[in-house]
Amino acid sequence: MPKSKRNKVIALTKVEKKTREDKEVIVDEIHNYLDEHKYCFVFSVEGMRNTFFKDLRTDWKGSRIFFGRTKIMAKALGKSEEDEYKAGLGALSEYMSGDVGLLLTDEEPQVVKDYFESFVREDYARAGQTSTISFTVPAGVVHTTGGKIPAEDDVPVVHSMEPTLRSLGMPTQLKAGKVELYAPYEVCKTGQTLDSRQTRLLKHFGVTSSFFKVHTVAYYDAEKEEVKPFISA
Repeated sequence: MPKSKRNKVIALTKVEKKTREDKEVIVDEIHNYLDEHKYCFVFSVEGMRNTFFKDLRTDWKGSRIFFGRTKIMAKALGKSEEDEYKAGLGALSEYMSGDVGLLLTDEEPQVVKDYFESFVREDYARAGQTSTISFTVPAGVVHTTGGKIPAEDDVPVVHSMEPTLRSLGMPTQLKAGKVELYAPYEVCKTGQTLDSRQTRLLKHFGVTSSFFKVHTVAYYDAEKEEVKPFISA
């Protein structure tokens, strides 16, 4: 008979030590990049998508981006004159809350601001998000864009899609081989919290209503030893 495997006991002190060491590594790494670069920017992310964030990292290969460990990043900066890593840097920790990250770079503030303002990516909404649009599929033959473009410029959905659309709540039926609606069907409206059924319908009709955006919040200038916030437009 095979030997039974015993449960492996992991000492909590070892786990705590490993966690503490990991944090110290991140803090040291941030300090190293603070020494190398003139500016430290705090940026916030809206509509987070890992794929788009990877593109962001690629564009800033000559610099360094930290994201996802807000408390550790704030600790690396310091929160007061007593524990700040560099003179004046502690004021930047005031902006370290929410989905924020750090960009360590030598690029000028206007260059960074212009880049982030232009880096906007569209994507399909996900369940749990608040809808930014209202979308209704008109009555009649159902087309692939759900009425986003004139019917004469669109094509009807294939008849095999009818069971799927019906299972997602649309009161469709097949008539002469075409999928039809007897009345307009509201998929979602602005301000509504989307469920998985609605997001699947939006995706079926090619409706993108989510945006990945990055906002510059504030930055630290090592030469001037001061922090400056960005003014929201």
